[in-house]
Amino acid sequence: MPDWHPATIVTVVPNPRALRILLVEDNLALRQSLGALFDSHGHQIDFAADGRTGLALALSEPPDVLVLDLGLPGMDGLRVCQALREQADRHIPILMLTARDQVEDKLAGFGAGADDYLVKPFAADELLARCLALSQRHRVGTDYRLRIGSLCIDRRSGSASRAGQALELQGIPLRILQLLAEAWPRAVTRSELLRDLWPDEVPASDPLRSHLYLLRQALDRPFDKPMLHTVHGVGFALDDKV
Repeated sequence: MPDWHPATIVTVVPNPRALRILLVEDNLALRQSLGALFDSHGHQIDFAADGRTGLALALSEPPDVLVLDLGLPGMDGLRVCQALREQADRHIPILMLTARDQVEDKLAGFGAGADDYLVKPFAADELLARCLALSQRHRVGTDYRLRIGSLCIDRRSGSASRAGQALELQGIPLRILQLLAEAWPRAVTRSELLRDLWPDEVPASDPLRSHLYLLRQALDRPFDKPMLHTVHGVGFALDDKV
């Protein structure tokens, strides 16, 4: 049976943006219930029923938040957490779920690299609130300006410049540039961009092509060398050497 109940749900403040959540849980009923919960609040949800599959998914398509059960078949949550911290190329917020409420169990979870710990049974609204908080925690102490070589993106004002020259960018092309800068030096895959820009449903046409064209026109055309590069077979990346 699920470890939360409809009666425990209270009104939740709408989330500022849809999260990509990976839920690694072997209990089918709980997995389905939490999937419905996240979906009803506009979040995207991926599933894994065992530790090894969950680790592979988290490494190949890093989520905004990983909700990880401690007691998993094959590879338990502690080992998944440790392996992810060793192998991932970025920090993935991890919320560990467990029925174990002893202090030493919580310390073991935090020692393995978990960011937060929620003991079953739990209230649905608390799980949602913790996921939202974890998705923003990595921004604590970070500069609101992103700097990649001569490129500067001001996330507070929603503006960008290159070599001191303001770039005429707004809307989706500006969002693409910010996503590329936040991922730098890693390349961002086409599927990642589509999922972030159109979380509900990707338009039937190829909308990314036209927005990338507008981004190149503003970011690269006025300058001698392009900063936005297509990494064949992978996606798109920024070059900080220009």
